[in-house]
Amino acid sequence: MAGAAPPEDVERLLIQFRDEAGEPLGSPFDVPLRITPGELQLVCNALLQEDEPVPLAFFFRDAEIVVSLEKTLAGQAVETEKVLDIVYQPQAVFRVRAVTRCTSSLEGHTEAVISVAFSPTGKYLASGSGDTTVRFWDLSTETPQFTAKGHRHWVLSIAWSPDGKKLASGCKNSQIFLWDPATGNQIGRVLAGHSRWITCLCWEPLHINPECRYLASASKDGSVRIWDTWMGRCDKILTGHTQSVTCVKWGGDGLLYSSSQDRTIKVWRSQDGVLCRTLQGHAHWVNTMALSTDYVLRTGAFEPAEATINPQDVSGSLAELKEKARQRYEKVRGSGPERLVSGSDDFTLFLWKPAEDKKPLERMTGHQALINQVLFSPDTRIIASASFDKSIKLWDGRTGKYLTALRGHVSAVYQIAWSADSRLLVSGSSDSTLKVWDAETKKLAIDLPGHADEVFATDWSPDGQRVASGGKDKCLRIWRR
Repeated sequence: MAGAAPPEDVERLLIQFRDEAGEPLGSPFDVPLRITPGELQLVCNALLQEDEPVPLAFFFRDAEIVVSLEKTLAGQAVETEKVLDIVYQPQAVFRVRAVTRCTSSLEGHTEAVISVAFSPTGKYLASGSGDTTVRFWDLSTETPQFTAKGHRHWVLSIAWSPDGKKLASGCKNSQIFLWDPATGNQIGRVLAGHSRWITCLCWEPLHINPECRYLASASKDGSVRIWDTWMGRCDKILTGHTQSVTCVKWGGDGLLYSSSQDRTIKVWRSQDGVLCRTLQGHAHWVNTMALSTDYVLRTGAFEPAEATINPQDVSGSLAELKEKARQRYEKVRGSGPERLVSGSDDFTLFLWKPAEDKKPLERMTGHQALINQVLFSPDTRIIASASFDKSIKLWDGRTGKYLTALRGHVSAVYQIAWSADSRLLVSGSSDSTLKVWDAETKKLAIDLPGHADEVFATDWSPDGQRVASGGKDKCLRIWRR
């Protein structure tokens, strides 16, 4: 055609889609260098042939393709003759919106609020306090509902059973109580046996036992106990730690993990209490642990993507709930075993595959003070750690590689909580504020002042609707969007 401009020479290259495990999708094909994530998404979803395409994120050598492939490759030495591997990651199909305002400031506790926890569906909210009570709050009206009395000392730890029907609480007086959130009444008898205070509580996963019968407790006395909550007695005592046990986790594949001030983490077989291995590496107290499967174990048969405006308990027979929980667990866990991350007073974190190896995958350094809490994102891709050095650091959930630091708090960060879609993170600090961070942009999204003093505890409801926080000012605050 006369007078037509010659076509621009668009640079092209060969790419190969791979999933997170490295399996190829389709065969290599050529694309323009300027291809955008949106265009990659169309091609990738066409190859995946899903009925309902899911949102995807794309990575080249761990760098996310945000604007275009060209921009991502700009800083890297790449041989354009070779096939480039582009890794695709399915993202959550639903979005949790950031909380922006305090909708309720609930008074009732007469001492500091030490713990807050939403039930697995977000239907109930409970808090434990230095005033020896556990309180249940009505979320539809955001008012106090029940005050559970029985403990005679500070309530240090609370834990919801994964079916949402029981709350366990442990106190400084070494006793454990069980409560019914529908009535606020005590269930069964007091679980007594530890000789020092209770540091941590964790229930057996729903997909292993849908009746939520067994509860593990860790104590300052150096032991872990497994309780039969039906019979109201201790089923097993796991001894081996030489100092206080700081944290206990009940994994989804029949293993229990305990961390201790003796600088070790022990891995136990939950069915018979046999010690499988001891993980060593930390040079000081191990304070905190997280499993890559924590969130899916916490929520059991509840799927946050299917949350309704008014949260309900999950309905179905025990067999149905067990199967649903098992499917959710296996999907999140993936093909490999669950991963464990530990945080210590030695300022470091270690990433482990405790079912397979007693050597760590990675030693994660960078914090300048002790680690207070560590959490995997619900999709297991990011590890967040909160520290007394005022920062929250993000790490790659598979490799432990350092990603970024979230700075903004002017004092120690105590507790963090992920939104169910893994896109947002909330933190509570001794500077009296909560802050919401965007995990995609790795920046501060919203600052939430309001508490009059240090914020000790924070949680984000699994249905995404609310954040709850509590602390030294004795007030429980509920935040919504």
